[in-house]
Amino acid sequence: MKIKIVKINKNAKIPNYAHDGDAGMDLFSCVDEKILPKERKAIATGISLEIPKGYVGLIWDKSGLAVKSGIKTMAGVIDSGYRGEIQIVIYNTSQEQFIFEKGDKVAQMLIQKVENPELVEVKNISQTNRGADGFGSTGKN
Repeated sequence: MKIKIVKINKNAKIPNYAHDGDAGMDLFSCVDEKILPKERKAIATGISLEIPKGYVGLIWDKSGLAVKSGIKTMAGVIDSGYRGEIQIVIYNTSQEQFIFEKGDKVAQMLIQKVENPELVEVKNISQTNRGADGFGSTGKN
């Protein structure tokens, strides 16, 4: 599969895979951006993509940023019909400000096949052993 990409900012960097076989391609900031503690911001990547129909781009955290700096990504679905700039919504969970510089890795994107099932409204759905149990219902271990 090939995905068309356009740099819409001179500081944009083309996403890449850090290692052969990686699931996620790294996305980079094209701006210098300061994020205060507990602040949420959209970080520009300076790129637009043409994701093929039947696929989606899913934005995920960089584990190192999450563990070391408390930087989390949010709202990470890039639909195949979207043609605008890819921006990464970041939330700083820490008590310290964080600064992204141009060219820094911000997040990673996975390209995945999606199904668009037909939804059928019914009166009931089948029962299972689990039922409606959720939110920690299986215990700590």
